[in-house]
Amino acid sequence: MKPQQRLQALKELAEKLGITVSEQNFRVTGVPVKSGLCKVKEQDLFILDKHLSVHRKIDALADCLSRFPHESIYVVPAVRELLVGRVPEAIGPDPSESERGASGAETSPKETGNA
Repeated sequence: MKPQQRLQALKELAEKLGITVSEQNFRVTGVPVKSGLCKVKEQDLFILDKHLSVHRKIDALADCLSRFPHESIYVVPAVRELLVGRVPEAIGPDPSESERGASGAETSPKETGNA
């Protein structure tokens, strides 16, 4: 499967998962920005730097999608291999745990010493 076809298959999977993929020109922002997932008005949005190579676009999108439950969705084998080989923890913390401590309990600035 050609890289462009893999990228298109990843975009289609994202759509099935309820994630909108948008390619944007980050160069005009004037600040360092990376491709990634965000939530806008309760809608998941993956913003992709349109100046990245196809291979880097595939890596960025596959890293994101590997964190979502996709086992019950048909995905072409070449793309499923991209997702299965990913280790989501290597990408960064789960966004839902950003305000939780190691135990999973909510922590206040006072408890963490950041008061």
